[in-house]
Amino acid sequence: MAEREHILFLTGKLAEPQLRQVLDAMQPEFDYTVHVLGVKVAALMTADMIARRLKDTFDADRILVPGRCRGDLDRLAEMFGIPVQRGPDELKDLPLFFGKAGQKPDLSQYRVRIFAEIVDAPRMDIPAIIARADYYRTQGADVIDLGCLPETPFSHLAEAVQELKRQGFQVSVDSLVTEDLRTGGLAGADYLLSLNEDSLFLLDEVPATPILIAKEHGDLTSLARAIKYLQQQGRPFLADPILDPIHFGFTESIVRYWQLRQDFPDIDIMMGVGNLTELTHADTAGMNALLFGIGSELDIAAVLATEVSQHACKAIKEADIARRIMYAAKRELRLPKHINAGLMTVHDTAPFPYQAEEIQTLAQQIKDPSYRIQTSPAGIHLYNRDGHHLADDPFTLYPNLNVDGDAGHAFYLGVELARAQIAWQLGKRFNQDEMLDWGVAFSNPDAEIDRHDFKPKGSTFA
Repeated sequence: MAEREHILFLTGKLAEPQLRQVLDAMQPEFDYTVHVLGVKVAALMTADMIARRLKDTFDADRILVPGRCRGDLDRLAEMFGIPVQRGPDELKDLPLFFGKAGQKPDLSQYRVRIFAEIVDAPRMDIPAIIARADYYRTQGADVIDLGCLPETPFSHLAEAVQELKRQGFQVSVDSLVTEDLRTGGLAGADYLLSLNEDSLFLLDEVPATPILIAKEHGDLTSLARAIKYLQQQGRPFLADPILDPIHFGFTESIVRYWQLRQDFPDIDIMMGVGNLTELTHADTAGMNALLFGIGSELDIAAVLATEVSQHACKAIKEADIARRIMYAAKRELRLPKHINAGLMTVHDTAPFPYQAEEIQTLAQQIKDPSYRIQTSPAGIHLYNRDGHHLADDPFTLYPNLNVDGDAGHAFYLGVELARAQIAWQLGKRFNQDEMLDWGVAFSNPDAEIDRHDFKPKGSTFA
């Protein structure tokens, strides 16, 4: 029988009782030692401090330090001869932290291929097209789709296709004009959007894979004839029954996708999602989650996505995350919950780790002048040794701040209270000294600004 793992938890004086309480309630499958490292506030712990002060590892197999602990943990691991790992920022997240250990979903795999359309390609020069294609590729696109505009010349279409191919892109050409499709196909395009049963003759001239649509919009019968013809020819293809906008056939178009899958269980189907993401003024992350969920159930092979409207500016990246989440959920036969938070842009699953009463208890233990800011369902909490204040508007807290003549501290507290208010209003997790997490809507690499320059009195909570 394998021995139980022994974990050493390093913490501060104020957080020690809460840490022990959380660990006891977890009934963990490991042994543990809780050690206070001679610091009051756990979040102020650093790797250098640990190196100086930790004299005994208590025969632990690994060391867990507070999530906000800064510094080089690899150096500590080398120094102590055991792994050193950051835990979650909040003590109450420890159960989730350990419950997911070793079971983190694999998001490296997906089924759906993303076609990212450059809708105004005819109006762009070659360098601009390549730049847009490079951007879409970084966001997760597998195929760059060159959109042809009605009655708009695209004299450099062949050159654009050839240059994209030269730079390693998969390319599709999107047009209802036969000559555009011929030009793109002869230039080396991998896919042609879109052919119907009357334009299949183009496939005798070009090797590209066609995306098939109905001759008349919504006519699955004509689409079926085109599918059967290419099946007889042994030619690869995708079929798209076309997703319509809300109030212009949306529900009926969903039914078409379902019916096409019933009629042809094994074919590759494409879904263009732009008629929903572009033509609905709502956050696109949720729309993409739902559409890719439908696509997962119907085994959709490809999605055509666009970023035209300003509110749809993250649609490609959202599509990339959505396809991975849905693939993992389907593979593991689970709901698409607690797999990845990238599409949780506005709200969080657990925005308030502490209730107002718990924060009040913590505030009563503070003996220094540094301000702590936390949120609970009741509002924004501001406290230090001089008092605990609760409000839903930072302006209400201003008389209690005592920052006259200290511009840097006033600036710092203004930023943090504004973040706290936004988080409280939206139901997002607020962690003092950290940017709010907007998921895929804004990926912040953190420019490592020294925020201590703006808070001479300190401000981190335990």
